[in-house]
Order: sequence, then structure tokens, then C-alpha cells
Amino acid sequence: MLDLETEFGARADRRLRGDEIGWLVTVRPDGTPVPVPVWFTWDGTSILLYSQPATGKLRNIAANPRVSLHLDTDTHGDDVVVVVGTARVDDAAPRLDENPTYLEKYRERMIAAFSGKFRELADDYSVPIRIAPERVSGF
Repeated sequence: MLDLETEFGARADRRLRGDEIGWLVTVRPDGTPVPVPVWFTWDGTSILLYSQPATGKLRNIAANPRVSLHLDTDTHGDDVVVVVGTARVDDAAPRLDENPTYLEKYRERMIAAFSGKFRELADDYSVPIRIAPERVSGF
């Protein structure tokens, strides 16, 4: 998907692995785009995030699985990374509290925001969503 030999491909891969917040954009049935901030991981081929059940993002994905994930820019509006792809619920993904990559990336945030109650957090954010990228763009 990303050509890691190019400057952009290497930078996009580094940001997808390291950035802690991405903006997931789903689309309501009436066509309204809905951006929400999410925690996510990137394994070089797909993006994995977790959702609470019965959310708007899950309803939107069920109706239209086309999504995008945007990373924040720098203070000048540069360093843009946008992933466009197809999202689905991934019942084969590990629970949030059993995903070593996710735990490593977000451990400090989970401790600060949820007092380290990883099991309770995983019970609450129990729906894994996997995004299969079709295009990564930016500048």
C-alpha cells in the first residue's frame, strides 16, 4: 500500500504508527460526513480501532463502509496524511485489553483517563473496526 522507499510513504507509515489521534470520517445515510476522533493502530496493511456498541459510526459503516481517517496537520497546515478505505467490524480481532500493540501505544493515556482499568475499557469499547486502506494521500 505505502511505498516506504519514498519520502511520503515513509513519513505516512511513521505517522500512522505513532500518531495517537486520528479523525475517522463516516457518512450518514443522508450523505452528511461525520468526523470523530479515534485511537487506532496501523500494522502496515490495515487500521484497527475500537468502538462502543450502538454508535453512530457503527450504523454509518453498516450502511456505507467507505470511510477515511485523517491525521492532524502541523501548525502550518502541512504534513497531511489521509487514508481512504473500507471499514468492517472485525470479530477476529483481539479484545482491546488483549491487543499488545494497542496497549503499548495507549497505555499511558488509558492509565491517565481510565485509571488503568483496561478490562472495563475493553468491555465498553468492545467492537473492533478494521479499515482496509485503498489509498493514502497527503503532502
